[in-house]
Amino acid sequence: MKAKKFITSLIIVVLLSLAAYYFGENGQIPSQTPSSDNSEVVRLEFPSDRYPETARHIQEAIENGESPICTIDRNEAEENRKESLKGVPTKKGYDRDEWPMAMCAEGGAGADIEYITPSDNRGAGSWVGNQLEDFADGTRVEFMFK
Repeated sequence: MKAKKFITSLIIVVLLSLAAYYFGENGQIPSQTPSSDNSEVVRLEFPSDRYPETARHIQEAIENGESPICTIDRNEAEENRKESLKGVPTKKGYDRDEWPMAMCAEGGAGADIEYITPSDNRGAGSWVGNQLEDFADGTRVEFMFK
């Protein structure tokens, strides 16, 4: 009888471990998987309701010809930011938002710049950083909007 209870308990622990692995901490199946395969495009649903100014900026920039794809290239982020913001003056009470983002290979000189309130811009940047932290440089990301 003890062996049967032990085996049942062991099966439950294994199943719970598998569920935690596949569904993640928040109980949802992950919609994306880390990849360094340059041919795969990861789709990231951007929370437009939480960061409306940034969402609007990205969508308008894409409509005006900017790349809808961001190829992660963290090593060039500082140089891209310097190039994209060159000649764009700061404005009191606003951040200068870039699309494509500085962390994208497509970013840098010629990026679309928009003045955005700091809370929206920085919140969006933090959210994107958290979503993409496990993805390797070279991963291509397409931002999706509801």
